[in-house]
Amino acid sequence: MSDAQDHPQIYLISPSEFDLSTFPAQLAACLDSTEVGCVRLAHGSTDEGRIAKAADALREITHERDVALVIDSHIQLVERLGLDGVHLTDGARSVRQVRKDLGDDAIVGSYCTNSRHDGMTAGELGADYVSFGPVGQSPLGDGRQAELELFEWWSMMIEVPVVAEGALDADLIRALSPHTDFFGIGDEIWSADKPATALGDLRRAMLG
Repeated sequence: MSDAQDHPQIYLISPSEFDLSTFPAQLAACLDSTEVGCVRLAHGSTDEGRIAKAADALREITHERDVALVIDSHIQLVERLGLDGVHLTDGARSVRQVRKDLGDDAIVGSYCTNSRHDGMTAGELGADYVSFGPVGQSPLGDGRQAELELFEWWSMMIEVPVVAEGALDADLIRALSPHTDFFGIGDEIWSADKPATALGDLRRAMLG
């Protein structure tokens, strides 16, 4: 993943549950209609077989289009499933070890809720990107939000690419676009009748 030049890029996040008979086609439509920098497999299953099947289906689509595919948390599955890296959800805690285990070529990302300290530490330990969120209001989690001010500060002070994710809408995207490298978009589009169209609408918000 590289940081954006003029406008933020899209970092597409899969649903936690999806039907392998329909979702791959939806993902392909999104990738074919809108430029996407990276896809994250965020499958909620604890069944290795189900995760592997999902990864195989998504990898075929992403790699055909030269888009990186990372997986949520499952460090040991990255090499086994031929993925490009991992998205860690424990702040900076495992970045150093995971970087050592997966090597320099793997993408290692770190979700740091709204902790500036965790983000800086993750970057120092070798994370390729840091993700903050949720940006919008969400009943999930512990109520913490990643505010605009955090992204403004980060974009001025820190070189490590930053991802804004969680409960996004067009207004939040417009406000954050000057201050973030990627938007992590997932649930915002998958519930729509045509996810590719919904993604296109959010992309337009990024462009102003």
